[in-house]
Formats: sequence, C-alpha cells, structure tokens
Amino acid sequence: MGLIFNERHRFDLWLKLELAVAEGWARQGRISQDDYKRMRTKARFNLKLMQDYEQKVEHEVVAFVSTVGESLGDLSRYFHLGLTSSDVMDTALSLQMQEAWAILLPEVEQLIKHLGALAMKHRRTVMIGRTHGIHAEPITFGLKVLVWHQELKRALARMERAREETAVGKLSGAVGNYAHVPPELEEWVLAKLGLKAEPVSNQIVQRDRHAYALCALAILGGTLERIAVEIRSLQRTEIGELAEPFMAGQKGSSSMPHKRNPILCERVSGIARMLRGYAHVALENQPLWNERDISHSSTERVTLPDAFMLADYMVAKMQFVIEGLVVNPKRMEENVGATRGLIFSQNLMLALARQGLSREEAYNLVQKPAMQAFEEGKHFYALVKDSREIRKHLRLKELSDVFSVEPHLRHVDDIFRRVGLLEAPKPPAKPKAKPPARPEAKPGARERRAPPSRRPPPRKPPSDERAEKPAKSDAERPEAKPGRRRASSTRRPYASEAPASEQPKEPAKLDTEKSAAETAKKRPVRRGRRGGRRRSASTKSNKPSGSTQETS
Repeated sequence: MGLIFNERHRFDLWLKLELAVAEGWARQGRISQDDYKRMRTKARFNLKLMQDYEQKVEHEVVAFVSTVGESLGDLSRYFHLGLTSSDVMDTALSLQMQEAWAILLPEVEQLIKHLGALAMKHRRTVMIGRTHGIHAEPITFGLKVLVWHQELKRALARMERAREETAVGKLSGAVGNYAHVPPELEEWVLAKLGLKAEPVSNQIVQRDRHAYALCALAILGGTLERIAVEIRSLQRTEIGELAEPFMAGQKGSSSMPHKRNPILCERVSGIARMLRGYAHVALENQPLWNERDISHSSTERVTLPDAFMLADYMVAKMQFVIEGLVVNPKRMEENVGATRGLIFSQNLMLALARQGLSREEAYNLVQKPAMQAFEEGKHFYALVKDSREIRKHLRLKELSDVFSVEPHLRHVDDIFRRVGLLEAPKPPAKPKAKPPARPEAKPGARERRAPPSRRPPPRKPPSDERAEKPAKSDAERPEAKPGRRRASSTRRPYASEAPASEQPKEPAKLDTEKSAAETAKKRPVRRGRRGGRRRSASTKSNKPSGSTQETS
C-alpha cells in the first residue's frame, strides 16, 4: 500500500497521463503520429533534478513539466498541451485511489470469510449477553461474531461505493469549461485509464467524493475498533472468555512476566481515532473558494495516503487476531451461572403473565426474590421455589422450564439462515403417489379386445406334472414346532384366534338334497346405488316366501 502513495509512483502516473493526452491529440490530428511516437520514447523525468527545480519555482507540476520537457527537446511544445495542474494532479490521485481500493477490498472480504467461519464454529457456544456491562440473558458466541460479520459486510459495501465515487478524473482546463481540451478527448483519455469523466467540474474533481471515501474508511475503522474493544473487554482477568494471540517469546510487560496484554486490539483502537480525524479533515475540504483554492491540497498529501495505509494495517492486524483468537467456552459457561440464576428473571415474569397475571403484578413478584438473591448471594431458583406467591401460579415442572437456556437458543439457526451462512432445511420428500387401481370390468360389459399386435400371449395350460404329483402323506410332512402355528394363507395378519373350547360349533348338516334345492332357489344379492343390500319384495314383508314352507 505504501508503494502506491510514494512520490516516484505518483510522478510515474503523471507521466502516464500526459502521454495518454498526447496520444489523444495525435488521434485528433493535433500532433503527428511520428511526433507522438518520439515523445513516448524520449519522455522521462529525473526525480533529484525535479526536486531541486521545485525548490526554486515552488510548484511541483511546473518542476515536473520542465524536467520532462528537457528530455523531449523540441517536442516539449506538445507536452502538457491544454492542461492545468489540477487536471494532472486530481486525475492521478484518482488512479492511486483505485489501486489502493484494489488492495484493500479483497483483504476486507477475506476477513469477512474468517468471521463467518468463526461464527459458524461457535453458533451453539453459550455465553452470557451483557448490556451496560451487566449480565443480561444468554446468547451464543457465534451470534456475537455474526454481528461483527454483518457490520463488516456493510463497511465493505460502503467502500465499494466509494471506489466507484472516486473513479473519476477531469481534463476540463483551468475553470472547467473545456476551453482548451475538447470533452471527447477527455472522455477517450479517461476511458483508456479506467476512469470516468467528472460530469461537471470547475478546476478540480469535487471533494465530496474524497470525503465519502474517507468517511467509508473511518466507518471501517469504527467496525474494526468495535471488534477490538469487545475482545479487549472479554480478555479481562475477571471475565477471561477471549484472548488475542500471544506468540512464543512475546513479552506482555517489562516488569510483570505473567501479563498477556491485548496490545494488538489496543493498537487498532488507537488507529481508528486517526481515521475519524482524517474523515473530519476531508469534510472540511469540501467548501473551497469559488472554482478552487489549494487549502485542501496540503491536507490531502497526509490524510489520503495515511488513511489507506492505516486501514490496510488495521485489517491485516485484525485478521491475525481473528485467525488466532483464543476462545474459552468453559469460562463462558461459568459466567452464565455467575449470577446464580438471575438471568432467567424475564423468563419467570413472562411465565407468570401467561398464567393470567398482569405484567406489573408479575414484575413485582419476580423483582422481590431477584433483589434478595442479588443482595444476599443466594440462588434465585431456591428463593423462587420457596415463594408461596409464585408457587401458587407455577408448578415445579413449569418452574424448571423457566430456568433453561433452550428458549434463548431456539432461533439461533434461523438467524444464521437469514444472513445466508446456514442453508434452509429441505422440506421432507413427498411419497411417490401410487398409480390408480385399474377399475374392474362390470359384469355383462363387452370386453374390448386389443389389436393382434398388443394381445398378450395365450396362457399355457397347467403342467401335468403338478396334477400328477401325489400328495404327501402325514409322515412326509415336516413336523410343526411345538407352541407355534403353521402359517396359513387364509389367516389375516395379527388376527387373534380363540381357544378350541370357545370356537363356534359347526351347524348340523341338513339333508343334501334339501340344501341343494334351497340353494338353487336363492337369488343373487342385489346392491342399491349406495352399496346397501336391496331388499326383495318377499323380504320386505314378514310373510314367508316360497311354497315349500309349511304353515302351522
């Protein structure tokens, strides 16, 4: 990052811009192609000579143009043709900023990935949430990291917009009216350099663009400081839940060998203050006099290079801290129980409200044992369990459910799905629908014959071997195992069978001929439209049907 903003690279970009303008003039016929090719070959500057010349003229662009002009000889009349100093300085500054964004943005993206992985790893690691530095209710460490992850993504989006805001140059001349350089030449040159033209300019690129960029960097610094402050806070001895990396051979204190101080996070906090200061300066650079003055120029020589280099340094250090962060889940669990159950006071209040109490009544009922537990050091659950007023409304099982962390973890995965780090659960696969049963042919309906090509092959008659096969005798049949019935194809599955003594007796056999005669006289059962049996005329009347019955 430092190489982008060093002096030699800045002058290299100036020369690149000047030669691009000369090429544009050659395309328009103002300079011959041969002269342009000679300019491109001969143009160079001597940094030491240029610095000496600047001390005389007190103008670095004049010193640059004069130094390059000496290398061009008679072609110097085509160099810096129609341009003013800010055309060169502001456009080259935009090129530097684009190079800086190209380094910084991928580093921020990498840090976001590391935070996402850390959040996923600890999304179920329970810890205490704190408000005002006081224990509140349980959360997970993964949720805490997820907040950092999302905030850093927003910072990245702002910087991407700032990159677009600052990808602008201008070649419109001394007061921005294109008196000496046509707009089409400006557009061609800037497109060749990867920039857009400032739609309306005076002598400079407007400084609201630079203010936006430095504000985006300051907000990035604020997000990194937020992470650093949280790590510093949780590294305190009495908390001990997190710690930044401590390398082998590192010394925490010159006098106390036991110290492991969060020096990297403290460094990030300090640099964030500088970025906010640079953003303030950039905001002050917006209101320049008339078409321009140079009150912004002196500050930008410090603020812009420093802001990008410090932001780059902060991101690199924070990435090192996150990659080597020491997480202590055991200490987190101990701290959840440090207040002896007081963190479940809201659970208890809401449970009482569900039993019909007003919120004020429930609040007062819970606050009394809560304050007693806080002042006397007793466990909140023990006091609540012995409270007659509370036990009138809650049973012991309901009370136990109140003092559980599970309700606080119920929607953790939903939050991770919302931000895209966890996939949504797949819906259960629907069972494949069975094809509908083929309806049976109605009796008497004419059977539709398939064409000869689709007719099934004729069924073969049963084999004679089966018919001629003699039945097995009782001796040849396999002996059934004791206590077990042989499977029967006629029995329904899981049907219970009554013992032999309870089996219904067979009815007495009637005369064979009489049975045959009665059977022949029976009519087939007819069904009505609703599936019920249609009663015959003889059945409807209670009189006996048929002449075979005797009358008494």
